[in-house]
Amino acid sequence: MTIKALEQQVSLTKAQLDIVIAIARQAGDAIMQVYSTPDLHVEQKQDDSPVTAADIASHNVIVAELEKYFADIPVMSEEAADIDWDVRKTWATYWLIDPLDGTKEFIKRNGEFTVNIALIHQGKAVAGVVYAPVLDKCYSGIVGQGAWLESANKQQVLDISEQPINAKPIVVGSRSHISPGLAEYVANIGEHQMQSVGSSLKFCLVAEGNADVYPRLGLTSEWDTGAAQAVLESAGGQVLKFPELTPLEYNQKEDILNPYFIAASPKWFERK
Repeated sequence: MTIKALEQQVSLTKAQLDIVIAIARQAGDAIMQVYSTPDLHVEQKQDDSPVTAADIASHNVIVAELEKYFADIPVMSEEAADIDWDVRKTWATYWLIDPLDGTKEFIKRNGEFTVNIALIHQGKAVAGVVYAPVLDKCYSGIVGQGAWLESANKQQVLDISEQPINAKPIVVGSRSHISPGLAEYVANIGEHQMQSVGSSLKFCLVAEGNADVYPRLGLTSEWDTGAAQAVLESAGGQVLKFPELTPLEYNQKEDILNPYFIAASPKWFERK
Protein backbone atom coordinates (compact mmCIF):
# COMPACT_ATOMS: atom_id res chain seq x y z
CA MET A 1 0.00 0.00 0.00
CA THR A 2 1.26 3.47 -0.84
CA ILE A 3 1.35 6.40 1.58
CA LYS A 4 -1.16 8.26 -0.56
CA ALA A 5 -3.62 5.37 -0.47
CA LEU A 6 -3.36 5.01 3.29
CA GLU A 7 -3.81 8.74 3.83
CA GLN A 8 -7.00 8.63 1.75
CA GLN A 9 -8.15 5.74 3.91
CA VAL A 10 -7.06 7.63 7.10
CA SER A 11 -6.61 4.47 9.16
CA LEU A 12 -6.51 0.68 8.97
CA THR A 13 -9.22 -1.79 8.12
CA LYS A 14 -9.81 -4.64 10.54
CA ALA A 15 -8.13 -7.00 8.05
CA GLN A 16 -5.06 -4.78 7.95
CA LEU A 17 -5.05 -4.60 11.74
CA ASP A 18 -4.98 -8.40 11.79
CA ILE A 19 -1.79 -8.26 9.71
CA VAL A 20 -0.22 -5.91 12.26
CA ILE A 21 -1.31 -8.22 15.08
CA ALA A 22 0.41 -11.12 13.31
CA ILE A 23 3.57 -9.02 12.97
CA ALA A 24 3.50 -8.16 16.68
CA ARG A 25 3.11 -11.83 17.56
CA GLN A 26 6.03 -12.74 15.30
CA ALA A 27 8.14 -10.09 17.03
CA GLY A 28 7.03 -11.51 20.37
CA ASP A 29 8.28 -14.94 19.30
CA ALA A 30 11.68 -13.42 18.51
CA ILE A 31 11.75 -11.78 21.94
CA MET A 32 10.86 -15.01 23.69
CA GLN A 33 13.76 -16.83 22.07
CA VAL A 34 16.08 -14.43 23.90
CA TYR A 35 13.95 -14.39 27.06
CA SER A 36 14.37 -18.13 27.45
CA THR A 37 18.17 -18.03 27.37
CA PRO A 38 19.87 -18.36 30.80
CA ASP A 39 22.47 -15.62 30.23
CA LEU A 40 20.99 -12.30 29.16
CA HIS A 41 23.52 -9.79 27.82
CA VAL A 42 22.53 -6.18 28.47
CA GLU A 43 24.14 -3.09 26.93
CA GLN A 44 23.61 0.58 27.72
CA LYS A 45 22.60 3.06 25.04
CA GLN A 46 23.86 6.65 24.96
CA ASP A 47 20.92 7.77 27.12
CA ASP A 48 21.83 5.06 29.69
CA SER A 49 18.71 3.04 28.91
CA PRO A 50 19.23 -0.71 28.57
CA VAL A 51 19.05 -2.63 25.29
CA THR A 52 19.21 -6.37 24.66
CA ALA A 53 19.37 -8.73 21.71
CA ALA A 54 15.61 -9.10 22.08
CA ASP A 55 15.04 -5.38 21.36
CA ILE A 56 17.05 -5.68 18.16
CA ALA A 57 15.50 -8.99 17.07
CA SER A 58 11.99 -7.61 17.53
CA HIS A 59 12.89 -4.42 15.67
CA ASN A 60 14.24 -6.36 12.71
CA VAL A 61 11.12 -8.52 12.46
CA ILE A 62 8.69 -5.60 12.66
CA VAL A 63 10.49 -3.39 10.16
CA ALA A 64 10.90 -6.20 7.62
CA GLU A 65 7.26 -7.26 7.88
CA LEU A 66 5.85 -3.73 7.74
CA GLU A 67 7.90 -3.05 4.64
CA LYS A 68 6.51 -6.25 3.11
CA TYR A 69 2.84 -5.50 3.72
CA PHE A 70 2.76 -1.69 3.77
CA ALA A 71 5.29 -0.59 1.20
CA ASP A 72 6.57 3.00 1.25
CA ILE A 73 5.07 3.92 4.63
CA PRO A 74 7.88 5.32 6.85
CA VAL A 75 8.79 3.60 10.11
CA MET A 76 10.17 5.18 13.26
CA SER A 77 11.48 2.79 15.89
CA GLU A 78 13.16 3.27 19.22
CA GLU A 79 16.01 1.20 17.82
CA ALA A 80 16.34 3.37 14.69
CA ALA A 81 15.36 6.82 15.87
CA ASP A 82 18.11 8.87 14.21
CA ILE A 83 15.81 10.29 11.53
CA ASP A 84 16.45 13.91 10.66
CA TRP A 85 13.64 16.25 11.70
CA ASP A 86 13.61 17.85 8.25
CA VAL A 87 12.63 14.45 6.90
CA ARG A 88 10.33 13.35 9.69
CA LYS A 89 8.28 16.55 9.83
CA THR A 90 7.07 15.88 6.29
CA TRP A 91 5.45 12.60 7.34
CA ALA A 92 1.66 12.77 7.47
CA THR A 93 1.41 9.02 8.05
CA TYR A 94 3.97 6.63 9.55
CA TRP A 95 4.49 3.61 11.77
CA LEU A 96 5.75 4.31 15.29
CA ILE A 97 7.13 1.27 17.06
CA ASP A 98 8.71 0.24 20.31
CA PRO A 99 10.02 -3.25 19.60
CA LEU A 100 10.31 -4.06 23.31
CA ASP A 101 8.59 -1.67 25.67
CA GLY A 102 9.64 -2.36 29.24
CA THR A 103 13.18 -3.56 28.71
CA LYS A 104 13.79 -3.22 32.46
CA GLU A 105 10.85 -5.54 33.10
CA PHE A 106 12.24 -7.92 30.48
CA ILE A 107 15.59 -7.97 32.28
CA LYS A 108 13.82 -8.62 35.59
CA ARG A 109 11.94 -11.44 33.81
CA ASN A 110 8.60 -10.44 35.31
CA GLY A 111 6.72 -10.71 32.02
CA GLU A 112 5.46 -7.11 32.03
CA PHE A 113 6.85 -6.05 28.67
CA THR A 114 5.19 -5.49 25.32
CA VAL A 115 5.60 -5.09 21.59
CA ASN A 116 4.11 -1.74 20.52
CA ILE A 117 3.12 -0.89 16.94
CA ALA A 118 1.17 2.31 16.22
CA LEU A 119 -0.09 3.96 13.08
CA ILE A 120 0.20 7.75 13.32
CA HIS A 121 -1.81 9.90 10.95
CA GLN A 122 -1.63 13.71 10.99
CA GLY A 123 -0.24 13.71 14.52
CA LYS A 124 -2.79 11.32 15.98
CA ALA A 125 -2.45 7.69 17.04
CA VAL A 126 -5.21 6.18 14.89
CA ALA A 127 -4.50 2.46 15.30
CA GLY A 128 -2.33 0.34 17.53
CA VAL A 129 -1.31 -3.11 18.70
CA VAL A 130 0.16 -3.89 22.12
CA TYR A 131 1.27 -7.50 22.57
CA ALA A 132 2.50 -8.99 25.85
CA PRO A 133 3.98 -12.37 24.85
CA VAL A 134 4.54 -13.80 28.34
CA LEU A 135 1.02 -12.88 29.43
CA ASP A 136 -0.50 -14.07 26.13
CA LYS A 137 -2.44 -10.83 25.80
CA CYS A 138 -2.78 -8.88 22.57
CA TYR A 139 -4.59 -5.54 22.71
CA SER A 140 -5.54 -3.80 19.49
CA GLY A 141 -7.65 -0.91 18.37
CA ILE A 142 -8.69 1.34 15.52
CA VAL A 143 -9.96 4.72 16.65
CA GLY A 144 -13.58 5.05 15.63
CA GLN A 145 -13.97 1.32 14.94
CA GLY A 146 -13.30 -0.40 18.25
CA ALA A 147 -10.78 -2.11 20.51
CA TRP A 148 -10.18 -5.77 21.25
CA LEU A 149 -8.28 -8.07 23.56
CA GLU A 150 -7.15 -11.51 22.35
CA SER A 151 -6.05 -13.98 25.02
CA ALA A 152 -6.17 -17.77 25.29
CA ASN A 153 -7.61 -17.96 21.75
CA LYS A 154 -10.56 -15.81 22.73
CA GLN A 155 -11.39 -12.26 21.67
CA GLN A 156 -13.34 -9.71 23.68
CA VAL A 157 -14.46 -6.21 22.80
CA LEU A 158 -13.08 -3.42 24.98
CA ASP A 159 -15.51 -0.55 25.59
CA ILE A 160 -15.21 1.73 28.61
CA SER A 161 -17.12 4.65 27.13
CA GLU A 162 -19.90 4.40 29.74
CA GLN A 163 -17.98 2.78 32.58
CA PRO A 164 -18.40 4.61 35.91
CA ILE A 165 -15.42 5.49 38.09
CA ASN A 166 -14.86 3.17 41.04
CA ALA A 167 -15.98 4.58 44.39
CA LYS A 168 -12.38 4.03 45.47
CA PRO A 169 -10.54 4.91 42.23
CA ILE A 170 -7.93 2.50 40.93
CA VAL A 171 -4.78 4.37 39.93
CA VAL A 172 -2.19 2.53 37.87
CA GLY A 173 1.44 3.59 37.86
CA SER A 174 4.87 2.52 36.69
CA ARG A 175 6.71 -0.31 38.36
CA SER A 176 10.13 1.10 37.38
CA HIS A 177 9.60 4.88 37.04
CA ILE A 178 8.10 6.74 40.02
CA SER A 179 7.99 10.52 39.67
CA PRO A 180 7.62 13.10 42.48
CA GLY A 181 4.63 14.69 40.78
CA LEU A 182 2.66 11.47 40.94
CA ALA A 183 2.41 11.57 44.75
CA GLU A 184 0.89 15.05 44.65
CA TYR A 185 -1.57 14.08 41.93
CA VAL A 186 -2.86 10.97 43.70
CA ALA A 187 -3.05 12.84 47.02
CA ASN A 188 -5.60 15.15 45.41
CA ILE A 189 -7.72 12.16 44.37
CA GLY A 190 -8.45 11.23 47.94
CA GLU A 191 -8.92 7.63 48.97
CA HIS A 192 -7.80 5.33 46.16
CA GLN A 193 -6.17 2.03 45.29
CA MET A 194 -2.70 2.02 43.71
CA GLN A 195 -1.62 -0.65 41.25
CA SER A 196 1.84 -0.93 39.71
CA VAL A 197 2.62 -2.53 36.37
CA GLY A 198 5.35 -2.21 33.75
CA SER A 199 5.41 -0.97 30.16
CA SER A 200 2.36 0.17 28.17
CA LEU A 201 0.24 -2.36 30.04
CA LYS A 202 -0.77 0.57 32.26
CA PHE A 203 -2.86 2.03 29.42
CA CYS A 204 -4.26 -1.42 28.72
CA LEU A 205 -5.47 -1.89 32.28
CA VAL A 206 -7.52 1.26 31.83
CA ALA A 207 -8.75 0.08 28.42
CA GLU A 208 -9.88 -3.21 30.00
CA GLY A 209 -11.77 -1.36 32.69
CA ASN A 210 -9.47 -2.70 35.42
CA ALA A 211 -8.14 0.75 36.35
CA ASP A 212 -9.60 4.24 36.26
CA VAL A 213 -6.59 6.41 35.55
CA TYR A 214 -2.91 6.29 34.62
CA PRO A 215 -1.25 9.63 35.45
CA ARG A 216 2.19 9.88 33.84
CA LEU A 217 3.91 12.85 35.42
CA GLY A 218 7.35 11.91 34.19
CA LEU A 219 9.16 11.67 30.89
CA THR A 220 8.24 9.18 28.17
CA SER A 221 9.08 9.00 24.48
CA GLU A 222 6.52 8.96 21.71
CA TRP A 223 7.15 5.30 20.87
CA ASP A 224 6.32 4.41 24.50
CA THR A 225 2.75 5.65 24.17
CA GLY A 226 1.51 5.65 20.56
CA ALA A 227 0.18 2.11 20.28
CA ALA A 228 -1.35 2.00 23.76
CA GLN A 229 -2.95 5.42 23.33
CA ALA A 230 -4.62 4.15 20.16
CA VAL A 231 -5.91 1.08 22.02
CA LEU A 232 -7.25 3.11 24.95
CA GLU A 233 -8.90 5.76 22.79
CA SER A 234 -10.39 3.04 20.57
CA ALA A 235 -11.93 1.58 23.73
CA GLY A 236 -13.49 4.94 24.58
CA GLY A 237 -10.81 6.36 26.88
CA GLN A 238 -8.81 9.55 26.61
CA VAL A 239 -5.14 10.53 26.78
CA LEU A 240 -4.69 14.22 27.54
CA LYS A 241 -1.66 16.38 28.25
CA PHE A 242 -1.37 17.56 31.84
CA PRO A 243 -2.21 20.12 33.09
CA GLU A 244 -3.58 21.49 29.79
CA LEU A 245 -5.98 18.57 29.20
CA THR A 246 -5.51 18.79 25.45
CA PRO A 247 -4.88 15.77 23.18
CA LEU A 248 -1.49 14.07 23.26
CA GLU A 249 -0.11 14.28 19.71
CA TYR A 250 2.86 12.95 17.76
CA ASN A 251 5.60 14.19 15.45
CA GLN A 252 4.85 17.85 16.15
CA LYS A 253 8.36 18.85 17.21
CA GLU A 254 11.98 17.88 16.77
CA ASP A 255 12.44 16.01 20.06
CA ILE A 256 10.44 12.84 20.70
CA LEU A 257 9.75 13.37 24.41
CA ASN A 258 6.12 13.48 25.52
CA PRO A 259 4.79 16.08 27.93
CA TYR A 260 3.14 14.87 31.11
CA PHE A 261 -0.24 13.26 30.47
CA ILE A 262 -3.26 11.59 32.04
CA ALA A 263 -4.70 8.43 30.46
CA ALA A 264 -8.13 7.58 31.80
CA SER A 265 -11.66 6.44 31.21
CA PRO A 266 -13.74 9.33 29.84
CA LYS A 267 -15.76 9.87 33.01
CA TRP A 268 -12.53 10.55 34.91
CA PHE A 269 -12.30 13.97 33.31
CA GLU A 270 -15.90 14.70 34.28
CA ARG A 271 -15.08 14.41 37.99
CA LYS A 272 -15.40 17.57 40.08
